[in-house]
Amino acid sequence: MAFNEPSPADKKVQDALKGSGEIPRHVAIIMDGNGRWAQEKNRPRTFGHRQGVHSVRDIVEASGQLGIKYLTLYTFSTENWRRPKAEVAILMRLLIQSIKGETDKLHENKVRLMAVGDMSVMPPRVLAELNDAIDKTRNNKLMTLVLALSYSGRWDIMNAVKKIAAEHKSGALSLDEIDEKLFPGYLVTNGIPEPDLLIRTGGDFRISNFLLWESAYTEFYFDKTFWPEFRREQLYAAIREYQNRERRYGMTTKQIQTKKKA
Repeated sequence: MAFNEPSPADKKVQDALKGSGEIPRHVAIIMDGNGRWAQEKNRPRTFGHRQGVHSVRDIVEASGQLGIKYLTLYTFSTENWRRPKAEVAILMRLLIQSIKGETDKLHENKVRLMAVGDMSVMPPRVLAELNDAIDKTRNNKLMTLVLALSYSGRWDIMNAVKKIAAEHKSGALSLDEIDEKLFPGYLVTNGIPEPDLLIRTGGDFRISNFLLWESAYTEFYFDKTFWPEFRREQLYAAIREYQNRERRYGMTTKQIQTKKKA
């Protein structure tokens, strides 16, 4: 079973995007604004988190239809543990419910689920549901959905440094072997391509400790829309903007054009 067929109008937009330029292989999203959206409506912050699940469904489906191969969602940061205990507890329950409710559909649509972050501090019930979903979908190849849970870019880099230092101390790794090609292999994102496009919703202009190493040459796109109202139309706008940019990786425009012709 494939994703639902897009409406004729939606398919027209998707076909136009596919024909107008490169579709990013990996899109990462900082899903921000749930709490502020709810507060604007005089509702509890947790209402915004619940409504945000609808946005996740729509963006996952639209990404699969477009041919995006990796979608990484910043679901819960290490800093989020500092929030009020009641809010964190509700977020964890919502995470369990979402994984339970969405795993079969992800599997039917050939979506592989992965998680990156400090899993050692996640509640056992969350881990059990997560591991079951990951195991069930591990052989799916249409798209990979990555949940960044209890994740921090600095935490990941520090862990990688510690692993490398331990291997060097034991004699398993020499200083000459440590370079930019080796280092990513020690990150929790090992095996996941670097994001081409990083989207942040909610109107703030920062990356909040997300994929710090991996986003060195990522294109950033900031949208004022709060996450509960972010839908495929906003995703399409971000991809259009991405297609209009020139990714030079430190080279000149002329060098990039010559490389494309080669």
